[in-house]
Amino acid sequence: MGTALHPPQVIVGARGLYLVWLPADPDAVAKLVPEGLTPADDRAVYINQYRVDDSAQTSSHGQDDAFGSYSLTYLGADLAGLDAAPEVPARWWTHYYNSSEPMGRYAEAHGVPAFPGAETTIEHDGSRVVVTTTLDGSPIIRTTGTMEVGNPVRANGQLRYITRVNGEFTSGRYAFVADLAETFTVESLEFLDPNHPTYQLRPADPLTTTFAIFYTNMMFCYPGGEGPLHSLHGS
Repeated sequence: MGTALHPPQVIVGARGLYLVWLPADPDAVAKLVPEGLTPADDRAVYINQYRVDDSAQTSSHGQDDAFGSYSLTYLGADLAGLDAAPEVPARWWTHYYNSSEPMGRYAEAHGVPAFPGAETTIEHDGSRVVVTTTLDGSPIIRTTGTMEVGNPVRANGQLRYITRVNGEFTSGRYAFVADLAETFTVESLEFLDPNHPTYQLRPADPLTTTFAIFYTNMMFCYPGGEGPLHSLHGS
């Protein structure tokens, strides 16, 4: 099924975390990147786990196929040679778990491997934060850490995700403005089901994160700009 929504769609007030880590099985990560793209030298893996608590935080609010309030976990592999900005690699989606069926259809229309039936929860008690992704009632990923909002730090920029639509690669740039928690330390990142496809992306032991933020308020376009890979727009 298609979608009645036209890009870009704007989201405000998202809250969650974004991590990048070194995997336990670099070869498995590399195999998830299709021919024509190159995984990062270190085979780094990323995850974004977040929530949007009110439909009015989306530009589709009140429209047919509105995203509504939703939660989302997506993850995949960093890419080489297609950086969005210095030290900000382009990325390939391997798994995308959304609680919103309309948003899943919107994402799928743009080449994202969307899966339904997911829920991402954020539990924040004092400085402790636990973020859990549940699929069909079973927890599959859990991130645990400590976080102090303190004086939030403003971050600005673009992320770049490569997708494939009708066999052709598309480059999407996702502009964002975010307020980050003053401190965030990851204690554990658990892939809870060895039989689930996401287990291929589990972190090495000991956990080595190369990037970790918790954002209390993120605003972004979804997607902000798309074009064929290596075209003027998709460069």
